[in-house]
Parts: sequence; structure tokens; C-alpha cells
Amino acid sequence: MDIVTPAQRSHMMSRIRGRDTKPELAVRRAAHALGCRYRLHRRELPGSPDLVFPGRRKVVFVHGCYWHRHPGCRLAYQPKSNTEFWSAKFERNVARDRDAERRLREKGWEVLTVWQCQTTDAEGLSDRLRGFLQ
Repeated sequence: MDIVTPAQRSHMMSRIRGRDTKPELAVRRAAHALGCRYRLHRRELPGSPDLVFPGRRKVVFVHGCYWHRHPGCRLAYQPKSNTEFWSAKFERNVARDRDAERRLREKGWEVLTVWQCQTTDAEGLSDRLRGFLQ
């Protein structure tokens, strides 16, 4: 049973944004500190990647562990109410992510997925981006 009204839940969920999130901003800062310049959310590419490095033909997706179901992550817990709805939603999210990554690779792009829980370690994040971008 949910502890808030449907109207309150709707309002809370409407406040969740897909762009300019804290994890995404952390990845942007790390890439910029490495001297790499990028474009944001290129809609003409499959999945509208969060960071696009056109000259390198590389893209970075920054995924929230909860919404994109990071395997084995404590942040990817299953809601206790309305479980059928959430299971179906999460399955669609994961399938859409896989499809976007496959289509990008078919077009010759390299893809890196950075998970929300990986953005808290700034040094590790910087090392991972450096390895991917060079």
C-alpha cells in the first residue's frame, strides 16, 4: 500500500528529470576536466545519448541505477506497491537501452554506460572516461 495519495505520487514522479541530473553533471565535469569537448543529447542518434563525442565517434549514457536496473546494485530495488506496473516499465527501459546501444554500434559508434552509483568516485570516474576516450 502506498503511503501517499495518487495525486501526491503523480506530483513527486513528475519532478524526476531525465537531463541535467547530478550523475550526468558529474560525468560532464569529469569529461571537461580531461579536456574533452562534447555535445549533449543528440536526438538524431538512437537513444539520445547524454554525451556525444562526434570526432571520436563515441557516446556516453549516464543511467540511473533504479530506472535502468543496474544489475546487482543496491539502488536498483523493486518497489513494493504496483509491482506489475513497475516490472513492465523497468523491462521496457532495459529493452530500449539495449536496442539503442545495438543501433549505435551498428552505425559505428562506441558506447560507454556510466551508472549512477559509479559517479560518486570522482577519481574512478575520471580514469574510466580517460580509458574510454583515448
